[in-house]
Amino acid sequence: MCINDISMSQLIYTLLLLLLVVATFGKTRACNETCSFTVDYEHDTFLLDGKPFRFVSGSFHYFRALPGSWRHILRSMRAAGLNVVMTYIEWSTHEPKEGIYNWDGIANLEQFIRIAEEENLYVILRPGPYICAERDMGGFPYWLLTKYPNMKLRTSDADYLREVEKWYGVLMPRIKKHLRGQGGPVIMVSIENEYGSFSACDHRYLSFLKNLTESYVQNDAVLFTNDGPELLKCGRIPGVLATLDFGAVDNPDLYWQMLRKYQPRGPLMNAEYYPGWLTHWTEPMARVPVGPVADTLRTMLSSGASVNFYMFFGGTNFGFTAGANDGGPGKFQADITSYDYDAPLDEAGDPTSKYYTLRSVILEYFSDPDVPVPPRLPKMSLPSVKLNRYGSLMSNEARQALGYYTVFSERTVSFEALNQHSGFVLYEATIPSDSNRNALLLKVQGLRDRAYVHIDNKFIGVLSRDTATDSMSVKLGQSKRLQLLVENQGRINYNIANDFKGILGFVTLGGNEILNWTMTGFPLDEYSLLQNYVDRYSGYDVETSRNAAARIFQGTFVIHSQPIHDTYVDPTGWEKGLIFINGFNLGRYWPVAGPQVTLYVPRHILREGINTILVIEYQQEIQGDAIIAFTDQPKLDGLLPFNNFLIQK
Repeated sequence: MCINDISMSQLIYTLLLLLLVVATFGKTRACNETCSFTVDYEHDTFLLDGKPFRFVSGSFHYFRALPGSWRHILRSMRAAGLNVVMTYIEWSTHEPKEGIYNWDGIANLEQFIRIAEEENLYVILRPGPYICAERDMGGFPYWLLTKYPNMKLRTSDADYLREVEKWYGVLMPRIKKHLRGQGGPVIMVSIENEYGSFSACDHRYLSFLKNLTESYVQNDAVLFTNDGPELLKCGRIPGVLATLDFGAVDNPDLYWQMLRKYQPRGPLMNAEYYPGWLTHWTEPMARVPVGPVADTLRTMLSSGASVNFYMFFGGTNFGFTAGANDGGPGKFQADITSYDYDAPLDEAGDPTSKYYTLRSVILEYFSDPDVPVPPRLPKMSLPSVKLNRYGSLMSNEARQALGYYTVFSERTVSFEALNQHSGFVLYEATIPSDSNRNALLLKVQGLRDRAYVHIDNKFIGVLSRDTATDSMSVKLGQSKRLQLLVENQGRINYNIANDFKGILGFVTLGGNEILNWTMTGFPLDEYSLLQNYVDRYSGYDVETSRNAAARIFQGTFVIHSQPIHDTYVDPTGWEKGLIFINGFNLGRYWPVAGPQVTLYVPRHILREGINTILVIEYQQEIQGDAIIAFTDQPKLDGLLPFNNFLIQK
């Protein structure tokens, strides 16, 4: 047909129709007759719309990246040859407070699923409800412990089951229309997460969760569990596909043989294949060499297995979302803010050398998706910023502006009992007049996690759970007030142990218990309060707060033109604290502990013109000008002697 033979309106209509056809057949939801995803146990394979199917997938948690970057990251995954993306669903992201649900912005799960589909990726969802994931409380919302202090998470505890049932009643209807059986891209849904590692081994709970999940998913997607090869006894559920989690090993067949003892037939799947690993503060950055990862991947794909990389893109634990583990001297190790994970795509979503190596292996077994690898996005450096001082959280003005509550109690109580998720609680008590005014031993039992010790608003030292330091010698002189500013560094995320925060035991001076406490809460989770405080006390640095911890600083910087690129805040010279840019909580910094030094700043929170940076420095007394820098390079290997540290996982 010649253009001259049709009208312009007909031409436009024809072009639109062609675009619609291309778009439709380019999506994962296209299927000939009945959309389905099932397991063919007899032939040890998955069936997609009735045809044998296997996949190579990558984990990418939508809540660890801003929505403006989702498409770029998902396209980079597809360009690597992946045909599936796997994500956890984090309960605490969607129900941060009881009955208050969030499905917008970084919590827009359905938008994430739609973008994945548009990028020609199938989706695997892992709703937990426990996800671990190096997230605060393993993804559980803290308020469960406020409402039920004695709740036994991940068991058949009646209160727990009731809350899970209520949560699934909100979540699952949102998922259902995206399941493969409904024409959507979601092919699999998990039940729990590595339950075989959990000491409770409560099969009644697993049966409940299976029935609950099945009531929503029905036959529209495949249900599965995942466990370490030696932990299947308590983790697998009869009638549900069992999968394994393991990293680079010389002989994966040994692990498949362990699986076959419990599941004689069915497709082989490594649900968490580790190309990187997690990192805690004070540790060297975990670096996993790519050679063994590529070799094991090739072996698994040669055997016909399906594989999911954990993580393919790690991202960032923004705000107060980073969790902790129960190792180290104090049985507590907080996770760093970055979740770079030494993954194939780095924290900013850019391909690494590991990406290209693994992509070449994947394309030996899967067809080239004909999607160009997106280039590394430019990063920008900015001039250093001079910050103004605005006193301390310890000042009366800050307490009035930022304190959520003041509570009196004979003995100290936890964050959770005070219905507080994050930030600090300031515990204050009068020092008995008959106390020995020379050196006395201060001891804080059950400290969780870090106390900035003050006497009459003067910061004198730190007690810390992670180093098992719960006591110190103090000289009282004429002092009248003991003040313990206690920081929540993140709730334990693995093998959940109801990790309450605050002071859970007795506080003693010279062996005598201190009673009658005043507690003030500083959750620091509403930036508007911080901004109002700074606006009200512009240039304010009250004398009584100059020797205190938790100092507040703010400044501005200007971005003169578009395009705006990602950057990194470099708090070198500062010690430990929290940074907000334009009201967005980037997360915790702690360069003196390392290994992470810089905090990732997504371009999506920046704007042309004036930008605001607010810093709460927990412990360092900043001498002279308070300067903070920006750089175009991440610094995640701050423990310099260990820069080339490699681990095997």
